[in-house]
Amino acid sequence: MAILVVTRNSAHGILRLLDGLRPGVRPADWQLIVVDNASRDGSAELVAAQHPWVTLVRSPRDLGFAGAVNLAASRADAHILLLLDPRVSATPACIAQGLQRMWSEPGVGIAGGRLLGDDGSDRPSARRFPSLLNEALALSGLAARFPRSRLCGRADRTCCDPAVPAEVDWVPGAFAFVRTTLFAALGGFDLRFFRYYEEVDLCRRARGHGYTVQYWPELRVRHAGGDLPGAGAQLTPWHMRSALLYHRKHHGWLTAWASNRLASAWHGLRALRHWRFAKAGGARGDKYRQSRQHVAQLRRAWHDTMGGRVSPPTPW
Repeated sequence: MAILVVTRNSAHGILRLLDGLRPGVRPADWQLIVVDNASRDGSAELVAAQHPWVTLVRSPRDLGFAGAVNLAASRADAHILLLLDPRVSATPACIAQGLQRMWSEPGVGIAGGRLLGDDGSDRPSARRFPSLLNEALALSGLAARFPRSRLCGRADRTCCDPAVPAEVDWVPGAFAFVRTTLFAALGGFDLRFFRYYEEVDLCRRARGHGYTVQYWPELRVRHAGGDLPGAGAQLTPWHMRSALLYHRKHHGWLTAWASNRLASAWHGLRALRHWRFAKAGGARGDKYRQSRQHVAQLRRAWHDTMGGRVSPPTPW
């Protein structure tokens, strides 16, 4: 098995991850490949100095998650890959258990575990594919307000018991086992997705090849969560771009357009509701400005991707 880790300005997280794995990892059996995505916080230097047993690949530019994983996979010599986020805490025993299940169930192409926050609460660990209905439920706040509803909780499967294993649409790339032959047959991650939707697209294509995507809750791991270090306000435009690219690729121009217009209409109405507070301080004025900004970002994402047809030059 090869464990693939992508780090980008994640010095604390990557060291904590490697410190936790080192006592139980046998380099003769498990490869551990770290791709450093042009970090500026000394992540690569710390890994090289404190964990020389790791295969460290330094990229001079930010390849994004998809590009970095593809690079790591090209250095791997194993039948099973494990994608592992540096913010995840996974024990060697948990990883070994997942590896054993992958060996015993050859029809499984991709599998993920149960992601828990630092407080032990469940994080979305297995989801349904994006759709206009799911996006409408999220935008309206109904998904957050009624998470146990079979309708409103469908996208993140919050209506399902997290302790029950299931075949699912997709699992997050923070902790995911992938069969190497499948990854190669699919050509790896689609590099059009610089950040977001890359694992959604991969799982969709895996299912199209006749493999299943599984959620195995007995594989419990901690996920610190949080945004990509140093990304800040870039994350929302990145998400908008990738959503358009995904919808255009799998559902065509009309769905990409409808998704973009749905979000624009929602935030436009939200801005109209709060427009009289535009010059005032406080939460209502902030909501007006945020909604106007979202509308502008959605318009820009449509322009940048030519309606989801092309991916802008990387790094985004």
